[in-house]
Amino acid sequence: MRTVYLGTSEFSVEVLERVAATPHRPVLVVTRPDRPRGRGRRLQAPPVAERAALLGVETIQPQDVNADDARAAIAAAEPEAVLICAYGALVKEPLLSAHPMFNVHPSLLPRWRGAAPIERAIEAGDEETGVTIMRPIAELDAGPICLERSEPIDPKDDYGSLSARLAALGGELLIEALNSEPRFRDQPEQGVTYASKIEPEDRLLDPTRPAAELERRVRALTPHIGAYVEDRLGVRRARLAQGVDDVEPGRLEEREGKLLYGASPGALELVEVQPPGKRAMAAEAWLRGNRVR
Repeated sequence: MRTVYLGTSEFSVEVLERVAATPHRPVLVVTRPDRPRGRGRRLQAPPVAERAALLGVETIQPQDVNADDARAAIAAAEPEAVLICAYGALVKEPLLSAHPMFNVHPSLLPRWRGAAPIERAIEAGDEETGVTIMRPIAELDAGPICLERSEPIDPKDDYGSLSARLAALGGELLIEALNSEPRFRDQPEQGVTYASKIEPEDRLLDPTRPAAELERRVRALTPHIGAYVEDRLGVRRARLAQGVDDVEPGRLEEREGKLLYGASPGALELVEVQPPGKRAMAAEAWLRGNRVR
């Protein structure tokens, strides 16, 4: 099948690679414009643009995929299907209706519609998630679905480990959908939840929340976004401090060489931290150069 691929993030790279190794190899990749990144704020191409270049696939980076010139470029590729995976911007009419579309969404819809389904599934303590192949419509992630497959969430999973498995599963399901062209069915009306975008305030480990919730938040935001405690000390890995309930909420405390952070109730043991502007390090190393109570 002749395809055009819309994707931007690291997650969509794996899906692109898998599709590119099949007869459904995209003839055109559409991704987001270069953005300033890192401490130097230098312009950097999206991960999909870099991988498409290595694969030798023509790539365009429109400011707006719904603009006339972008729609014309997609139409000129004469796709039999447009494939969407973590593109990072809404596809609107009339583009939505111009071509058959398959969207890879990393959740078991209708649970976790929206921008951050993997993070919110981990944060909520879900025992499983999955991937859905759906047809996009104007309402966010509410379109009909054709394939869906579950994936367990391990208690030790963070975003990095879970997203890697879901990306591989997404590539497999997308290829299966292109090969078999299964029938679409409407999503159930019950069980709808929304995975809102990760905002700056979501990164703070709020000490008024239970320690178990904060531990899940650390895993949900590692390694791509990162959580932090007061004074912007990043937290890359943490675990529940078993049997500890007497650390003042919001206070960092050293006990027997361990760095604890008080919550309500309970406490976290911070295992790996990242001071502002520095590399991540073991909490023990950080404690050697910093005094806490």
